[in-house]
Amino acid sequence: MKNRIVLASNNPGKLKEFSASLSAAGIEMVPQGRLGVTEAEEPFGTFVENALAKARHASRATGLPALADDSGLCVRALGGAPGVHSARYAQLADGTRSDAANNARLVADMAGQADRRGCYVAVLVYIRSADDPRPIVVEGSWDGEVLAEPRGDNGFGYDPYFYLPDLGMTAAELPLEQKNMLSHRARALRALLQALRTEYQPNPATLAS
Repeated sequence: MKNRIVLASNNPGKLKEFSASLSAAGIEMVPQGRLGVTEAEEPFGTFVENALAKARHASRATGLPALADDSGLCVRALGGAPGVHSARYAQLADGTRSDAANNARLVADMAGQADRRGCYVAVLVYIRSADDPRPIVVEGSWDGEVLAEPRGDNGFGYDPYFYLPDLGMTAAELPLEQKNMLSHRARALRALLQALRTEYQPNPATLAS
C-alpha cells in the first residue's frame, strides 16, 4: 500500500510533475481539492513561509502529511521582485492577472537596467502533521537573465523572457523533457526525494533520485 500525502495545490501541472516522481517512491499524491480543502491564504513575504502555511492548512483539514510549494522569479535589479508575487505581479499594479500582463510589467520595470540577472526559485515544504515542529524544507533555484523580447513558445509564465546563457536559449525554447530536468522545481523535488529517504523506510532503494 502506498503512503498517502495531500498536495496543497489544485494545479494539474504540479500534480502531474510531483506524482510522477513520488509514485516511484511508494507515495500517493492527492490534490487538496479532491478532499474538499479550500485554498490557503499566502500573506507572507517569503517562499518558505507561504509554502509552510499552505502545507499546514492542507494537513490540518485532512489529517494527512502534506506537501506544498511556493515559487517565483527573483530579479536582482528589482530587489528580488516579482518574488512571491510572481503569479500576480501585474494584478498588484493594475488589477490584470495573466502571464502576458505579468511579463509586460516585468519588461517595463527592467527597462534601462544593466544588471539582467535573475533566478527562478522553488521551495518545497513537507510536513508529517499539521503541527509538525520539524518540517522538511528544500529549495531549488535556476539562474538566468531577463530578456527584453520573448523567445520560444513552450513553457509558461516568465519562461519566454528567462534566458539561460549556458544553453543559449530561454526556458520557453527548451524541450519540455529537458526543462523538467533542469528547472528550479525539478531541483527542489530531487532534494526532497533525498530528504524523504529516512521517512519511508524500509525501501530506500525506491527513493533513488
